[in-house]
Amino acid sequence: MRLMVNGEPTVLEPAPKSVEELLVQLKVPKERVAVELNGEIVTRAERAARMVKDGDEGEVVTLVGGG
Repeated sequence: MRLMVNGEPTVLEPAPKSVEELLVQLKVPKERVAVELNGEIVTRAERAARMVKDGDEGEVVTLVGGG
């Protein structure tokens, strides 16, 4: 599957079926990220059900705490 992730062309095999699987394949800590897929925010509750398709564009932003 070919995707754009954070502006970079990315090829993933096996193809992830959901945003949740995408995060696992990217080795991103699921608890500390915000996800946008094709211009729409994907909430934590939606990640398992939101399907990923070939050609989708996503942004994965790591949340950082501090002061």
